[in-house]
Amino acid sequence: MARSLNPFASLLPWRRKDLHAAKIYGAIVARARLPVFYQGLGVPDTLEGRFVVLSLHLFAVLHRLKAGGGQALQLAQELADHFTADMETVLREIGISDLKIPKKVRGLAASGATLMRDYEEALTSGEEAFTASIVRSLPLEGISAEEAASRLSGYLKEVIRHLEAESMGDLYRGTLSLPPALVVQEGAGS
Repeated sequence: MARSLNPFASLLPWRRKDLHAAKIYGAIVARARLPVFYQGLGVPDTLEGRFVVLSLHLFAVLHRLKAGGGQALQLAQELADHFTADMETVLREIGISDLKIPKKVRGLAASGATLMRDYEEALTSGEEAFTASIVRSLPLEGISAEEAASRLSGYLKEVIRHLEAESMGDLYRGTLSLPPALVVQEGAGS
């Protein structure tokens, strides 16, 4: 009998964890799709721009999970797996051939991992380093990149502070609380 046909599948612990990671990843994707990032902050509404906004939100959650130990690290891995699967789906939707998808997914996964490391190192190095890290990741140049990165940096620091105050148990149960999107809109006008 296939695993998906098992009437007890939802009771299995690994399925429950995966469901929680899927809920969190869904919340990250929903937040990254908000128009304010593209209309208010000037991030290009392109595949590359959306990849960066998604990566920044995923980074904030992974940063929180990093402090949690065993169960948190398992959840972090499940989120990374969802990210990889999502990238594969996006590539299929834009018409990349089945033969090229594994190589493209590996490239995106490597790029995502590099971004996460860069963001983490920059975050511990201070505000300027974090903003510069975001500038490097944005598909923008010059003053447009600096302005968008400055606003994103302030917003992401607020997200990180917000997540640090949240219960790890909520994350384990698949509940992700993010500060209101209004924080982004207020930053867009400054």
